[in-house]
Amino acid sequence: MKKHFKRWNLPEAKIYLAIILFLAIILIQFDYWIGGMAVVLFLFLLYYNRRMIRQRGEEWSSYLENLSEDIEWATKNAVSSIPMPLVVIETGGSITWYNPLFGELFQGERLLERNIHDLVPELIPSRFQSDKDGNVQELFFRDRWYRLLWTPVKTGSGNRKGKIIFLIYWLDITEEHRFKELYQAKKIAVAHIMVDNYDELLANTENTKRPAVLAAIESGIANWASDIHAGWIKYDREKYMVVMEEKELEAVRQKKFDVLDEVREIDEGNKIAPTLSIGVGMDAENPAQSSISALSALELALGRGGDQAVVKQGTKLYFYGGKSQGVEKRSKVKSRVIANALRDLIEHSEQIFIMSHEGPDLDSIGAALGIFRCAKFAGKDARIVLNKSNASVDSLIRKLQKKEVYNGLFIRTEDALNRLSKNTLVVVVDTHRPSFTEAPELIERAERVVVFDHHRRGLESIENATLSYLEPYASSASELITEIVQYFDDKIKIEPLEADALLAGITMDTKNFIFKTGVRTFEAASYLRRAGADPTSVRQLFQDDMDTFASRSDTVKRAEMIRPGIALSECPPNTPNAQIIAAQAADSLLNIKGINASVVLCSIDEGIMISGRSLGNINMQVILEKLGGGGHLTMAGAQLTNITMAEARQLVIDAIEEYLKEGDSK
Repeated sequence: MKKHFKRWNLPEAKIYLAIILFLAIILIQFDYWIGGMAVVLFLFLLYYNRRMIRQRGEEWSSYLENLSEDIEWATKNAVSSIPMPLVVIETGGSITWYNPLFGELFQGERLLERNIHDLVPELIPSRFQSDKDGNVQELFFRDRWYRLLWTPVKTGSGNRKGKIIFLIYWLDITEEHRFKELYQAKKIAVAHIMVDNYDELLANTENTKRPAVLAAIESGIANWASDIHAGWIKYDREKYMVVMEEKELEAVRQKKFDVLDEVREIDEGNKIAPTLSIGVGMDAENPAQSSISALSALELALGRGGDQAVVKQGTKLYFYGGKSQGVEKRSKVKSRVIANALRDLIEHSEQIFIMSHEGPDLDSIGAALGIFRCAKFAGKDARIVLNKSNASVDSLIRKLQKKEVYNGLFIRTEDALNRLSKNTLVVVVDTHRPSFTEAPELIERAERVVVFDHHRRGLESIENATLSYLEPYASSASELITEIVQYFDDKIKIEPLEADALLAGITMDTKNFIFKTGVRTFEAASYLRRAGADPTSVRQLFQDDMDTFASRSDTVKRAEMIRPGIALSECPPNTPNAQIIAAQAADSLLNIKGINASVVLCSIDEGIMISGRSLGNINMQVILEKLGGGGHLTMAGAQLTNITMAEARQLVIDAIEEYLKEGDSK
């Protein structure tokens, strides 16, 4: 019966009651007794309906209260029994609650009301309030890896003012990390090794001792491979391939490829030390890609002078070694091949544009004149791209402008771009870095580009050059081009002023035939002397005016010894031709007893220019590469932008300290 009347709680009950009342009133019209009983029944039903509505309301409220208590109890029980560490913090980082598993991480410590940052410095409370980095963080804590996930929760309900708290879940992912590390450690890394002075080594070793030298080199590589549990194979007379796991490669990198030093110390009757170039490819999709990366790294190591290792990890490059002076290669076969290739390119071109680095010097202008003579001999129109002269080449350029044969020799970048065509050949000398050239946009738009440079190859280089001749063993670009001129054609005849410029370039870069001077350097100088080069005229190209001499002297006077044998100076503010003064001052400092290396800084419009020089026992290229520059072991440079002189000075000191520390750790 009770269940039956519960239906009166429906909204239609009012309609039913209204109908009963209406019928009761009609019955009263016919019979008062029967109508009265109907009215009494109506009143009873009205009372019962109200009572049932109130009772159902109380039962529903009780049900909701019990359900809320059940949910709250289940929530609390779930939070406290969750199978991972959990901590609740306020917005400032104060701990308000934690479960037992979180407490086990800090046994014996009081945790409530302490700041989470004090317990775990890696956790910064302000980060939880920012969605910038997401709501996940991986953390290594007490020999375990955790993935931290945090959720903001607002406390309070209804009109009750609440606050934001954060629930931080600590998911243990130690095993996941171990699997990742194991996978990475087992990946294959490929190394290509080359004895980069193989021909010179055999040429300077007696016939009877050559087998012993070669056996010692092979034994050194084999022992090195055995120590790192690698497989190796010799696939050419001076080339090897080593396959290893990446975990073993990490140990090799920690030792900075000590196999380079071990092979260099081989003494089996050889007159020169054998050196290796190593290219390593790692972190690739498959072994084939690792091998391709290794060959690319090997090419870069050879382009930087050899006796070093280059690791290519994806798109990143890491350098090891390269602190010794490169050995001159006696064979001129490559020069002869390059000269023939250049002649073929020139003969199939309508015009030739020649350019060097921005702010040219005697070496770059001399090399450009050598290419100009080759083009003219082939009957082609050739011009040198030059936007602005400077103090170091003003004297030479004035002499060129006085001779009718050189009318229209120089052309500005805008004019060169306007005249550029499909059959234009662009020849770049004395640099291989596009951003350093006189007109980088000319390289971008030209279809055929040739590169001649003697600097050790850096990270940036002209890509997809039609012909590239990078020879870091050469003393200067002028030496390279002099050899090219000789093999271009037997009948070619260079003008005396061109010979003067080429000889001046060699003289400048070798510091009067002192640094990086080999047999081929003197052979090139001898050829130029026969072609009409006058040492007196060459000397005049180096003469400075009084202001330049005074500025250089002031810069030398400001030098300080930052480490034993290493001097650091900077040009006075507003020094005219500061870039030239800095280079000259760096050279002059090496003439002072007790100075083995010098670095000079100067302010230019684009920022701070750095010139570095050494006597050979300190590798200036390695130091200034740390600052984005490059060059040679004894001569290098770099340029810094958006920086003060004091900041640049500190960066140079830090780079030198890092270089010396690396040397001490080997």
